Amino acid sequence: MDNVVYRLGFASTRAEARQLVSHKAVEVNGSTVNVPSYQLSPGDSINLREKAKKQKKIQEALEISSSRPEWNGWEINKPDFSGVFSSAPERNLLDSDINENLIVELYSK
Repeated sequence: MDNVVYRLGFASTRAEARQLVSHKAVEVNGSTVNVPSYQLSPGDSINLREKAKKQKKIQEALEISSSRPEWNGWEINKPDFSGVFSSAPERNLLDSDINENLIVELYSK
């Protein structure tokens, strides 16, 4: 969930996004979520609570995020501080150089 909040542009760093989630500033499908590792399903609606929308830090983060590339798996409505998760990213769309074999090797020990 913290990575989602960062990708939506509601936080300028992932640590800031994690703190927003932990402090109950994020709602999923109308329910408050405070677990940074919360897993979303396609069709889930994410928005900030009213109190969080007024924070200057969040409004600054939205300005900063406009320079970042947007991810195609979202329908983002920045003026309403909301988004809808439409699909998980496919492997070829990930921007990081990930070696799955190293991950499997690490966890198979």
